[in-house]
Amino acid sequence: MSKPFKRILFTGAAGGLGRRLREHLHAFADIVRLSDLNDFGPAGEGEEIVLGDLGNRDDVFRMCEGVDAVIHFGGVSTEEEWAPIMNANIHGLVNLYEAVHTLGIKRVVFASSNHTVGMYKTTDLVDATMPPRPDGYYGVSKVFGEALSRYYWDRFGVETVCVRIGYCFPEPSNHRQAVLWLDLPDLVEMLRRALITPAVGHTIAFCTSDNPGAWWDNREARHLAYVPKGSSRGFTHLDEGRVDHSNNDDITLKFQGGGFLNNGPKYPKN
Repeated sequence: MSKPFKRILFTGAAGGLGRRLREHLHAFADIVRLSDLNDFGPAGEGEEIVLGDLGNRDDVFRMCEGVDAVIHFGGVSTEEEWAPIMNANIHGLVNLYEAVHTLGIKRVVFASSNHTVGMYKTTDLVDATMPPRPDGYYGVSKVFGEALSRYYWDRFGVETVCVRIGYCFPEPSNHRQAVLWLDLPDLVEMLRRALITPAVGHTIAFCTSDNPGAWWDNREARHLAYVPKGSSRGFTHLDEGRVDHSNNDDITLKFQGGGFLNNGPKYPKN
């Protein structure tokens, strides 16, 4: 069966989601080029490995050489001090889009995050036309990524689907995680739709499974025809439905960012 692409690049292959997604990426391309900062083992059949630092322009150009599309999961994926976030998520993304534009790559799938909107209340229904409200440095870096990818679409015609990923772990353990839960097959389906849908321009898509008590309205990404099949309804030990935490003093319950709001600004250690 013919695959959509000859060669794709997947960054962040050594990360938690990267390791879980790896075996599913072969459906998208004849060759999957995997990249991360540190060694994560040998290439398998139909794979290439190109290690490199996203903050290093030459490394990023080497990663991108000869690929047809990029799925970008690389970078710092948790709240952290600003310096590593700046190197990987800011400088790294500028390097990536410079390479994508220079080398003529026309499609990027950018792993954005629910933390771009983490300062909305859990009683809000958020769509992609509403202003970002990040809940930390990590969320700020993902807002930057969405803005940078918009610039490269408006100015240079590089298409990007920014996927605001929910809680993609094997199972949720609290109400917030149940609302934002994302079954791995549903994430794979979103990636497929983001890669093959024609004329996506610049799209911001929320990505969860079909859960009760939704906080997000995905109408701005309707053209992707993403239909999740998983649902947190099966986890019967959890409280289901919309819960009004608006008067709760616990900010992790009041705002969509949850536990990230306990972190606060992280300055360099002395």
